[in-house]
Amino acid sequence: MTIEFNCPQCKAVIAFPDRHAGKRARCLTCKQHLVIPAASGQRPALAAPEPVDKGDPLPGFYHAAFVDGWRLFFTLDGLTGLVFVTAAVGFRFFVGHTDYSAPTPGFNILLPIGLIVTLASWGSLFWYYLDVIATATLEGDQLAEVTLGDGVLGVLWSIVKALWVFAFGLLVVEMPYLAWLGLQEWLGFRSTVVPPILTHVGLLVFPMVILTFGVNRDVAMLGRVDQMIRPVLRAFRPYLSVAVLFWVVWNLQMFTRDYGDLKDQGTGVVSLHLAAQLAVQVLAITAMRALGLFYKHYACYFAW
Repeated sequence: MTIEFNCPQCKAVIAFPDRHAGKRARCLTCKQHLVIPAASGQRPALAAPEPVDKGDPLPGFYHAAFVDGWRLFFTLDGLTGLVFVTAAVGFRFFVGHTDYSAPTPGFNILLPIGLIVTLASWGSLFWYYLDVIATATLEGDQLAEVTLGDGVLGVLWSIVKALWVFAFGLLVVEMPYLAWLGLQEWLGFRSTVVPPILTHVGLLVFPMVILTFGVNRDVAMLGRVDQMIRPVLRAFRPYLSVAVLFWVVWNLQMFTRDYGDLKDQGTGVVSLHLAAQLAVQVLAITAMRALGLFYKHYACYFAW
């Protein structure tokens, strides 16, 4: 279950998995230190800031993100999340291409089952990704657990929110690309060089937008380019390693194929493509965890 409550200082909505009840946390909007309450709606107790020197980053980012993280895929703590991801990928792989029509007198009613399954699958994955990022910022030594105790409406709302975060973030980073396409259309010329460059630059910025919007939950912060770029410049190589991993995951996902494109192939080919999709998800989870660890290790460079 998720514990949702309001910051006692700025009233921002804060949410944590219930396993973090009683732990110290910090409002990412106003930086107020508090203790996570035991249930949703309760007023959190204020906490004095911990005597931590915020002037220096934590050491060991690369080892924590890209070496220690692999063993988490083989622990019982992360098993529920991996089963959840496997189910979401498998459901989309086998059902995402399927649409049905219901004949009625005079016309057919199209039932876009495949589209619904695809959106639900990606929303579930994005939901888990955000939990992986949040868990890494708090703990760093485990994968996120999946709890479905909020009821059907709660699960659906979490899926919709996650879809919104990633769709809005992608729209923000690809805005220069879209503006360039509009400019080309207006001026009546075509360029085969600029659009791909803008697309890939946007993908490299995407992790910081997700971290800012998905974790901080303040849309207005996306307008503070100076505050978003400062951590990137101060910790450029660690951020670049995370961004490149995001870029690799994106491009690998573009090359994967679902069962609808492979149903005439043999079982071996289908199994190989399904295994490839699951392998991409391992890289995606690693990228999300590395992003959360980037914030944890270099929090001294962030304005929130």
